[in-house]
Order: sequence, then structure tokens, then C-alpha cells
Amino acid sequence: MKVTAFSGSPRSGGNTEFLIREIFKVLRQEKIDTELVKIGGQALYGCSACRTCKTAKNNRCVIDADILNECLKKMIDSDGIILGSPTYFSDVTSEMKALIDRAGYVFTATKALRRKIGLAVAPARRGGSIRTFDTINHFFQINQMIIVGGNYWNDGVGLNQEDVALDSEALENMKVLGENMAWLLKAIKGGSEGGR
Repeated sequence: MKVTAFSGSPRSGGNTEFLIREIFKVLRQEKIDTELVKIGGQALYGCSACRTCKTAKNNRCVIDADILNECLKKMIDSDGIILGSPTYFSDVTSEMKALIDRAGYVFTATKALRRKIGLAVAPARRGGSIRTFDTINHFFQINQMIIVGGNYWNDGVGLNQEDVALDSEALENMKVLGENMAWLLKAIKGGSEGGR
């Protein structure tokens, strides 16, 4: 089993990555492979609305000048997907939005993410994370994915690098999210994989 996380933060080692790594700790204890892909700060273009992916149905985007097609392949090869973005002006970063728009369009044509596990992570300096959380969850829902729940919103509060380490409620929730994601992955892989 494998979980791939995509971080929309342009800061390496920042709050988004910190929270993702807290979830990874639990997943690794459960013998689930993990990978972190940093899309923040990368060239990632918006959707051109050409609709080629809708007709080709090959799980690829016609724009091949950035990292998106590599991300699409990683999503297909994963059992679980974590999308993490810091809250920028009450929503996801522009790189995360480009990933959501283009991957969403590609995968609604093929249903390649159907019944995979999705988990959102949305840290914020102070507020606005609920909209970030919702934006990510809308991607999961429209792709017929199963969303992992925790014991509160999947956010954490902090401005500077790793400030969220002081948010004990967020840390506890990341642990719960990791446990719930591991449980769901094992239940699905051990049960109805043939129905996927």
C-alpha cells in the first residue's frame, strides 16, 4: 500500500510539510509506504480548457511542459492521496489549485481515482483554513474518493517554519487522521479491491 502526499507550500520544511510528516509517522508504523511530492514553488500551469483529456481518456494532460503528468501517474499508482496546502488568502496556493483543476478534469474523464482514499491538510496563520479544506475535499468528492475524517478540522495554526509543532490539538488530529487513513486502506485492500 502506498500514500502519496502533494504539498502546495513553496516553503520546504514549513507547516504544511510538518503536518503531512506527522501523518506519515503513523502510516509508516502501519507498514504503509509514503512519498512527499513538493508542488509548491514549481512551474505548474492552469488548465487551458482544451478538453483533450476528455476525449483522449488516457490519464494525461496535453500540457507537458510542467510536472503535472508526473503527479497524475503518482496519484494513479497510490492507494491514498494527501493534498496539503497552506492557506493563502483563504484558499489553496496557486500551484495546488492548478493541480486540482487539471488533475480533476483528467480524472473525471476516466474515474481513475474512484474509491481511493483522500485526506486534506490545511494549515493557516490564523484563519481561513476551512475554505482551503473545502477546496481540497471538493476535488476528492468529484472524483468519487473516500475522505478520511479526524477529530476536528484538518488544520493547524502557525506562521513561521514548524510553528504548528506548538499546536497540540493539530498534532493529535494528525495522529488520528493517520490512524483512520491506515484503517481505511487496510479495510479496502483486504476487502473489496476487486470492486474498484
